[in-house]
Amino acid sequence: MNKGQKFSAWYFLVALIVAWLFSEYVYKPYTEGKTEVPYSEFLADLNDGKIENVDISDSRIIYALKEDVSPDKRPIVDGKILNPKRTKQQGNVKSAVKLLDPYLIERLASADIKFGGIAQRDGLIDLLMGILLPMLPLIIIWYFIFNNMRGGGGSIFTFGRSRAKELQGEMSGVHFSDIGGAGEAEVELREIIDFLKEPKRFDKFGAKLPRGVLLVGPPGTGKTLLAKACAGEAGVPFFFITGSSFVEMFVGVGAARVRDLFEQAKKKAPCIIFVDEIDAIGQSRMRNFNSNSEQEATLNQLLAEMDGFEQNNGVVIMGATNRPEILDQALMRPGRFDRQIQVVLPTEEGREEILKIHTKNLPLDPAISLRSIAKVTPGFSGADLANIANEASLLAARRKADKVSMNDFDLAIERVVAGLQRKTPLTPEVRKKVAYHESGHALVSCYLPGSDPVHKVSIIPTTKGALGYTLNMPTEDKYLITEEELRTRMAVMLGGRAAELLIFKEASTGASNDLERATETARRMVTEFGMSEKLGPVRYASPSMMYLSGNSEVRNDVGEGTAEVIDAEIKRLVNEAQKKATDILREHEKVLHEVAGVLQVKEVINHEEIQAIVDRELELSEQ
Repeated sequence: MNKGQKFSAWYFLVALIVAWLFSEYVYKPYTEGKTEVPYSEFLADLNDGKIENVDISDSRIIYALKEDVSPDKRPIVDGKILNPKRTKQQGNVKSAVKLLDPYLIERLASADIKFGGIAQRDGLIDLLMGILLPMLPLIIIWYFIFNNMRGGGGSIFTFGRSRAKELQGEMSGVHFSDIGGAGEAEVELREIIDFLKEPKRFDKFGAKLPRGVLLVGPPGTGKTLLAKACAGEAGVPFFFITGSSFVEMFVGVGAARVRDLFEQAKKKAPCIIFVDEIDAIGQSRMRNFNSNSEQEATLNQLLAEMDGFEQNNGVVIMGATNRPEILDQALMRPGRFDRQIQVVLPTEEGREEILKIHTKNLPLDPAISLRSIAKVTPGFSGADLANIANEASLLAARRKADKVSMNDFDLAIERVVAGLQRKTPLTPEVRKKVAYHESGHALVSCYLPGSDPVHKVSIIPTTKGALGYTLNMPTEDKYLITEEELRTRMAVMLGGRAAELLIFKEASTGASNDLERATETARRMVTEFGMSEKLGPVRYASPSMMYLSGNSEVRNDVGEGTAEVIDAEIKRLVNEAQKKATDILREHEKVLHEVAGVLQVKEVINHEEIQAIVDRELELSEQ
């Protein structure tokens, strides 16, 4: 149970206690000091002359008994015994349910008993005191719980109000100079800024302000940061909201919030509305068979606001998503999101720019080369690079250094890729197997042309569950990969398993992740890339998410015979890769023993040390 839930539970408990106390207070005058008796006992007390006075209401008879005082306890004055003063005492008041008795008044009068009626309370006051007042604490606590469920703040009658946060352009604090590696995305967004700054310059050409701009790309590439930079550069109000903020448990709330958001934006035009993770409300309606769903109503309202009968002059809506393939086609058409800007992973130059931005306040060692760091980090997003810079500074602070060194960056990259090193000692037997396993990866990579060079090999366990790791760092960004390069990668992946089979004559569980990655590569070669002669240039994989990683799956409509061929081709490719790795290691078994021996002693060896052993073996073979 989280803190908010505990808070609500305590409120509920307090409300119950307060309601009980209110009930006790309201009904206390009717119950305090009275003994409930049957009507027959009331008649017996009346006949015995024990009753002093009676109060009669519509439903009850409340009576007090005479005080029982014996003669020897009566007060004596001048030798005379006085009659006792008869008063009501605690415990002498009784209550009985009133029955239909037409002779009750006559009996009371003949017995010379004082009697009267109880004045009835006003109906409205009785309702308030008897029903509403005890429920008041529950109503109050319901308000607090309900207010907490909807995110807190505001009145319970403001569900339809937009949750967007408004920032003035200068308040965003972000400019394009604070963003590196944006490339073409920055160029396209600057045109939107010019539209917002100087609309008259474009009006004379009949150009219209784009209605919407959709930023699509992998996570961590800076889509949200680019939107903030647009507001900062243009100096216009900026409304920031997430797609999930429109979704509520109550029907109609999302659509009302969309209307309210655009009403606020029109008053502040020209301005920018930025909806982060817009796929939360913009999913294709073909995926939802419930035509009355809250998500669809919200989407329909958004479509109408973006391009309906009413013009939204001066309001630019920007969206960001890493799942463009699931967005509704009506949302993607011109007139709504006129432009789709690809915010891709940064190039080598872009990575260097990003590193310069994130290290400008760090005390860097003069020997650090940001170009070298950018070169060995292909595929890293801007968020990854920012994390590396931060991790390097933490490592430098941990060792109490004056400056951040290149070694700190190397360890930071390894920490992001492989995980934090654990100082858990391995047994000699396990240490030996891990050393040969990682040496197998490294040597297959060294001897196969076209493979990525080995950066470092380690047999120190990591927090990601690996007992060791081999880091291969590409020397350049690759946008196309050939079939032979994929086969080479698979051979490198299976080099560790091949070394275990060659040296120890059996495989271990340490190659499970290698097998997973090799099998997935082979599956994609067969089902996505058409790299199988038996199956031909046909795609058999189901559509995959463009920017989110995930294993490919074979389509459901593939026949049983075709599925068997796919499995056979995958198995063939994996077996060929393992055979290639085994052949290379068998040919260079001496080098394998030497590298594994050095690795067991030093635990970590770099590219230069491995290459020196390989070159020495090559010189001996030539002699």
